[in-house]
Amino acid sequence: MGRLLSIVSVLAIASSVLGLEARDRWIGETRKENGEKYQCKCYSDNACWPVASEWTRLNSTVGGALKAALPPGAPCYQQAEGVSGSPYDKAACETVQANWMNEQWLTDHPVANLWPLYTNGTCLPTNNPEATCTRGFYGEYVIMATMKDHIKAGVDFARAHNLRLIIRNTGHDFMGRSTGYGALIINTHSFKEAKFVSKYTGPGGWTGSAVTVGAGVQGRELYRQAFQQNPKVVVVGGECPTVGWAGGYIQGGGHGPLSGIYGMGADNVLSFDVITAKGEYVTANSDENSDLFWALKGGGPSTFGVVTSITAKTFPEIPTAATILDINSTHTTDPAVFNEGVRIFHNLANMYTEHDMFVYFEVGPGPGRLHVQPFVGPRMTKADMDEALKPLFDQLKAAKIPHTTWSKEFPTFFEMYMDIFEEEPPNQYSAIGGRIFTQKDMEENADEIAKAVLMSVNPTPEIFGFSIGHIVNPGNAVPNPDNAIHPTWRNASSFVITNTGMTGQESWEQKQYFQDVQTNIIGKALREAAPYGAAYVNEGDLNEPDWQTAYWGSNYERLLKIRKKWDPEGVFYTEVTPGTENWKVLDYGKKLCKKA
Repeated sequence: MGRLLSIVSVLAIASSVLGLEARDRWIGETRKENGEKYQCKCYSDNACWPVASEWTRLNSTVGGALKAALPPGAPCYQQAEGVSGSPYDKAACETVQANWMNEQWLTDHPVANLWPLYTNGTCLPTNNPEATCTRGFYGEYVIMATMKDHIKAGVDFARAHNLRLIIRNTGHDFMGRSTGYGALIINTHSFKEAKFVSKYTGPGGWTGSAVTVGAGVQGRELYRQAFQQNPKVVVVGGECPTVGWAGGYIQGGGHGPLSGIYGMGADNVLSFDVITAKGEYVTANSDENSDLFWALKGGGPSTFGVVTSITAKTFPEIPTAATILDINSTHTTDPAVFNEGVRIFHNLANMYTEHDMFVYFEVGPGPGRLHVQPFVGPRMTKADMDEALKPLFDQLKAAKIPHTTWSKEFPTFFEMYMDIFEEEPPNQYSAIGGRIFTQKDMEENADEIAKAVLMSVNPTPEIFGFSIGHIVNPGNAVPNPDNAIHPTWRNASSFVITNTGMTGQESWEQKQYFQDVQTNIIGKALREAAPYGAAYVNEGDLNEPDWQTAYWGSNYERLLKIRKKWDPEGVFYTEVTPGTENWKVLDYGKKLCKKA
């Protein structure tokens, strides 16, 4: 039957269960939780849930693009929760199984999330079709939008019926914001157009080259298209090939391999096309809706509106060098030797940023593995890179740290990117945290930071995790931007994402324990080691203490005012973003409710 079940069969079961044609159109259930009164969004077990005829009308409005939001593993099951008819399809199931670790395949799926923790590990591919596919934290329906009017229809419908609304582009979200229990999902992945111009003429004081990027364009796609221009250009993007560039990447700020010479991704935005919570089409730039323009540049994903396209600066292609470094169990099994190697490497972070480098590294999984792939040297030759990194390799040699390394130069950034950067495996179970270490933190407390990073991969005897690091200072290029990104990024030295690994078989209580370790053992150590640091809203801890300050610092109060102006009813919601203080997901990760 394929990945998407017909909306007709889903609507039939909805009608038979509810048996309603008239209902309350706005208010969901009101309840108490720990003595606090909450008003919840409307869900399928409430009388306010839209009846079958209303879903049918929505489906007609979006040209048949409304589908059942079935998990990707559904074709492997004879039965799916809440759906009449069987989703089982042997060939489709085999396709799912073959692509379960294929990040691109998952991002192309209508509702897949790259981290199963945020779907409650539900409806996984199986060889036992007699089991039942449960919906977990997936939504109810998805609009596979192919035009702006489809998005507007979805926003209007969710607002009118008080439904939880999720904006999904790729499902690449470390913090699970691409999915939500019982939600109406709008999928923007098909907005793939990118238009390049050699001379920009709009607002923003920029007369160089630029590109207008559709919401569904992914990082590697954009890099490739930029490379195909004549003359070739580059754009500031991330290191991951599948991230949605014009989605959460920019709206969270966006660091990447060229940030040392061109700043954050959001620093280079010239204009947004947006559909607001009221369903209005607006343009946001330095001349029009300038408050919204400021907020969308780093103020949080899916928070202020649905971005359909972004116009940003592009720059001429540049020669780039890269270096690889490995220290692992093939070099030494002595923990003291390995730890000293990591300390030497990371303690030189400020030096790397002085050369405008971007350094991507992994510590773990578990103890005994440092993998740096790569050190990126924009505008450098191999000789330049070797000279810049000489202090590192001199110190490793003096300390007798065995290692493997090599360097290579490339005529262009794109050729370096395609040759050096590795694919990232999806479907890993882990609780996420992270910390930005500033230049001052590294000057004053580098040894303690290195100890905290090493501890993060084995924080308790029974937990093994891994940390992903990014050494870069966007403040070298753009020291005083006019946007919502945390000001601490302008003095950044290194940023790590910490992961506490799970098997996927843990109970709810066990998952909370892993999250507690992430927040109160690993996170606490990182915060204490880097008191001048901050956190990054795209790659951080959902339980970050004082998250408003941690993610936005002095920009938060302004963001809160803008959120109240552009979305006073809370049509949009993603966790730990401006204006969500009074919202909470109850029922073990299910119903989204606000304090009454």
